[in-house]
Amino acid sequence: MNMAVALEQRQRENRPIRVGLVGVGQMGAGLIAQIGEMNGMDVVAAADIDLPRAVGAFRAIGVLEDDIVVLPAEATAEQASEAVAAGKRVVTSHAALIPDIAIDAVVEATGMPSIGAVIAYRSILARRHIIMLNVETDVTVGYLLKRMADAANVVYTTAAGDEPGAILELYDFARTLGFEIIAAGKGKNNQLDRSATPQQVAEKAAQQEMSPKMLASFVDGTKTMVEMTAVANATGLVPDVSGMHGPQATPETLAQIFCPKEDGGVLEHTGVVDYALGNVAPGVFLIFTTHQPKVVKDLQYLKLGNGPYWALYRPYHLANIETPRSVALAVLYNQTTLAPKGPPVAETTTVAKRDLQVGDILDGLGGTMVHGNIERADVARAEKMLPLGLSERARVIRPVSRGQTLTYADVELDDQSFIVHARRLQDLLVE
Repeated sequence: MNMAVALEQRQRENRPIRVGLVGVGQMGAGLIAQIGEMNGMDVVAAADIDLPRAVGAFRAIGVLEDDIVVLPAEATAEQASEAVAAGKRVVTSHAALIPDIAIDAVVEATGMPSIGAVIAYRSILARRHIIMLNVETDVTVGYLLKRMADAANVVYTTAAGDEPGAILELYDFARTLGFEIIAAGKGKNNQLDRSATPQQVAEKAAQQEMSPKMLASFVDGTKTMVEMTAVANATGLVPDVSGMHGPQATPETLAQIFCPKEDGGVLEHTGVVDYALGNVAPGVFLIFTTHQPKVVKDLQYLKLGNGPYWALYRPYHLANIETPRSVALAVLYNQTTLAPKGPPVAETTTVAKRDLQVGDILDGLGGTMVHGNIERADVARAEKMLPLGLSERARVIRPVSRGQTLTYADVELDDQSFIVHARRLQDLLVE
């Protein structure tokens, strides 16, 4: 059944898909707003450390104050489920409570690898579909979580609307038609500044109502590295070089740039992930070729270009606005949007933004100390490079120079972190 028709039927039958949300920042609040406009789906529970912010997100879509139940951190899942059954919207600061409520799916939108791993794990144990608006967790332990979800017969997936999901739509289209895929990528939204800090972008972050650390992770390139790592692990495409190329490009020049060097492009190999600076953002792209003469003539006739390389270009991605599609795909059809298809082929590693001294405690993605960089997974394993998702609260135990990639030997990991233990288990599965 068509998705829109299926959701309209659920609306008529008064059995909407019940969604729990963890993280009510810019993305999470936007998700509540979008679902509030839809048939057949409701956000019935939300967790955030800022309770007034979560309450405000519900109030903004017209939920009356009397219909919002703010539960204390020590509240039980039974209390929360009773409130949901009574038609209330539940707000809590206790994120781990959300998966245990009587709901159909959980959306994780914190962007924090450590929290995302816990929520995904608990959701799978509770047999809830888990939709990750948190690619940072996926590139760290997504393979483990996907295998767990398969065993529990629930869906683990990243979200439609993020660039990886949008890229996969193009990838599946080209792959289905039998085209040879040369490269897949995205436009980078911000000018690249590897040393960007939350303090430097704080004013702009406030204007956009987002976390300064999150914006800093966009500007310093970490988000791009993470997103393309997720694409790599879902498709088998790999970075052509460490960190990818990231050339200046326009939608019109993509096919001439992201092609082999012998044909005038930048690529040493084909079948790769990359990104473009310039006005390609906020779009995504895929470069393909074909050796079938009649198909070449048809592509030229259809004004896609002269070839031998052609670009599929989607000029937008709608982030959290599209995420409800992933929720519906999971609940209605048991389908993923994007998830690792096997052991990782790429890794987002940790690079020093500044000189690091013994005793420094790393402040993670978008902080002042490190940024992310994409590497082939086999290279990262051989050189024991530190995955970025494990860097938060790791203690530096020997000096690291600015621009140097950190290894496991450079740090003492936070052994209280769930994601550290989850990654160790994933590594055992991969070995």
